[in-house]
Amino acid sequence: MLAQRMATIMPTMSDDEAISTAALYSIIGQSIDLNNWRQRPFRNPHHTCSAVALVGGSSNPKPGEISLAHNGVLFLDELPEFERKVLDSLREPMETGSVVISRAARQMEFPAQFQLIAALNPSPTGCHNDKRATPDQVMRYLSRVSGPFIDRIDLQIELPRLTSVELQSTQPEESSAQVRSRVEAAYNLQLKRQGKVNARLNNKEMNMHCTLAPAELQFLARASEKLSLSPRSYHRVIKVARTISDLKGAEHISLEELKEALNYRAFERLLAQLAK
Repeated sequence: MLAQRMATIMPTMSDDEAISTAALYSIIGQSIDLNNWRQRPFRNPHHTCSAVALVGGSSNPKPGEISLAHNGVLFLDELPEFERKVLDSLREPMETGSVVISRAARQMEFPAQFQLIAALNPSPTGCHNDKRATPDQVMRYLSRVSGPFIDRIDLQIELPRLTSVELQSTQPEESSAQVRSRVEAAYNLQLKRQGKVNARLNNKEMNMHCTLAPAELQFLARASEKLSLSPRSYHRVIKVARTISDLKGAEHISLEELKEALNYRAFERLLAQLAK
């Protein structure tokens, strides 16, 4: 349910984005509803799908699910149930925002700038601390997803079990429109400052727009050593912290934003805990 709502809080597609998404659907012979043509796509492939179905291909190359999710959301439910090689085929497109399909007769490149959302149980039994599975069994289950793939997921959040009081609550919450207004404000701020979203910044651009004070650099260095963050994770933590600052309208990244960004590495912390 949360994954399906993600598209409703993302910034509205521009005309160029909507046209590029519509063009990809036209390749597979699927028309776009003109009344909702700027609605961001939501793709939810089953875990039995092949690498060709996910990334694209066949003898006459056609876009796969990642390209059909271009400018929208790709949701992978029951993540460990996907074949490992299928998930690993996403690693390069997640970095480059496109996929190149080579065949003997031709080569095709399709755009694939999608928002990946994945869901998984923390244990084959549903909960890693319910004592129905040993740490080794939990580790084998979670290890179906490769480390380099997890490394590319910026926000790793553990959702606690809801209490009956929370399930029965009728307290009104924020609407998608209210959340989207904050997201669009941060999005426009990033475009004005650097011409692209924080996730697409290269290292040189990060040094210009995501500078850290000496105290924050020292804290991040200690945290990086403790959590054994890879260089990719290290830079992604800074980008997430920059985005949190943008959502708050802050000019600089503070220690508070860095701590929050580091807290969004729950999967890596769980693996480290099981490895002890």
